[in-house]
Amino acid sequence: MGLLNQLFGKNEQAREAENFYSAVQNRRSIYAISKESPVSDERIQEVIEFAVKHSPSSFNSQSGRVVVLLGNEHDKLWNITTDTLRKIVPADAFGPTEEKMNAFKSGYGTVLFFEDQSVIEGLQNAFPTYSDNFPIWSQHSSGMLQYVVWTSLELEGFGATLQHYNPLIDEDVKKQWNIENSWKLIAQMPFGKPVASAGEKEFKPVQDRVKVYK
Repeated sequence: MGLLNQLFGKNEQAREAENFYSAVQNRRSIYAISKESPVSDERIQEVIEFAVKHSPSSFNSQSGRVVVLLGNEHDKLWNITTDTLRKIVPADAFGPTEEKMNAFKSGYGTVLFFEDQSVIEGLQNAFPTYSDNFPIWSQHSSGMLQYVVWTSLELEGFGATLQHYNPLIDEDVKKQWNIENSWKLIAQMPFGKPVASAGEKEFKPVQDRVKVYK
């Protein structure tokens, strides 16, 4: 029985590893998304809260902050972004921009990623030797959180992309959703049920990108 348990355990580990690698491989930028959701809103919240809790951060600072917009709230974000861009993009060239905004708006929701600057400033004061590095490490932490959320949404059957309309929309976003002043907007991730695949992806030779010494 002990041997069977050991073998079963190894099989379980192999399956978990396979699922992880598959998720990493399948996570792509999916632009064609719909307002359908393959899972409940509660499941979306559960997945994102798990990612926020377990994603790494420098000095365990846990500086990442997330706002999840669903339904009409999601639509409001892309209306705000559209209106903001309309002020700076010439009217006769606005067509492609509007199409892009409508594509994001056609999704089910958007994840807003922030970094709490009060946490970063606290670390700078506590560890002045590394003061210049904390904003950089904060970006690293946010990038890892974005990746975990993105990959997790893919596992749940969503397609997503990562967008950066900050700082153009920062003030309007903070005002609309009563966001703390210390939260700095880093990225926006519209997601929804995919209605078209991402297509083929070309890869540069891994041998040119990885060096191993032993």
